[in-house]
Amino acid sequence: MSTTTEPAAEAAPVKTGPGAHPPPGGRNRGKRETVAVQHTAGWLFSTPFLVLFAVFMALPIVATLVMSFTDFGLRNVTDPFSAEFIGFENYTKLLDDEKFLKSLFNTAYFVVVGVPLTVGLGLFVAVLLNNGIDRARTFFRVGFYAPVVTSIVAIAVVWRFVLDPADGLIAGLASEVGLTSPDFLGSEALAMPSLIVMAVWRNLGTVMVLFIAGLQAIPPDVREAARLDGASTWQEFRRITVPLLRPTMLYTTVITTIGYLNVFEEPFVMTQGGPSDSTLTVSLSMYREGFNFFHMGYASAMAYVLFVVIMAITVLQLRLLKDNTK
Repeated sequence: MSTTTEPAAEAAPVKTGPGAHPPPGGRNRGKRETVAVQHTAGWLFSTPFLVLFAVFMALPIVATLVMSFTDFGLRNVTDPFSAEFIGFENYTKLLDDEKFLKSLFNTAYFVVVGVPLTVGLGLFVAVLLNNGIDRARTFFRVGFYAPVVTSIVAIAVVWRFVLDPADGLIAGLASEVGLTSPDFLGSEALAMPSLIVMAVWRNLGTVMVLFIAGLQAIPPDVREAARLDGASTWQEFRRITVPLLRPTMLYTTVITTIGYLNVFEEPFVMTQGGPSDSTLTVSLSMYREGFNFFHMGYASAMAYVLFVVIMAITVLQLRLLKDNTK
């Protein structure tokens, strides 16, 4: 019996040459290879940052969190894993620590008084330099911003001279009119206000620059329309300038508040937390516990309490000052 078989389908000829189109499978494979090369290049460019972030940011943050649940001290430096796990003991101890509670109160005092002053004066100076002052505008801008780029040590020298009760600038002016200058940095009542004034003067330039940028972004047509409708200067500021500056105001308030909650340099170089801990802040207290007494576990607990406070206040500010004009 004879059998017949169907001829096998011949494969379609592949067109080659300069005008040939690649097969669909080859086109997809080439696209995937191109994307893979781009991803590899992206990861290679990102690797230095990721390594630095992991070593200098992520690892210390996690290590500090773990350390806050231990009694890590000087004896554990050579063998960190010998530190004893004590749970929330450091955190409960903070609630009974009068020095920490006082530093928390001083920090809150510094923020509650200092932030509104800095933001308010920064807005006032920005409005003046943007509209009210025509001559020497650059000179004033540089003058207000100069303290921002000046070393805190140089600023401390200047302010010590200004506040010195014996030979300072204020003492000299007071003696001219027959008055006696108080000891600003030696008085428990005046030491913190003196540091707040110094901090406001030092940070005013940053806030001013941000507000000037925000003012220059306001369309002039809006102002002209308000003036044509008979709006006064105050009404224009209240109804036009302030609402349109809301995003800038939110940013400056959040940034200034975070910086003031972490205040360390001013009390460290001017008063060392004195007199009688009247200028002791949370950051300065944390520094002392960590590097003077080497209670690293206790200092780490302080750091995370401050972190939670900063997060809570920042979220509250973002909710209260968010832009509702859109």
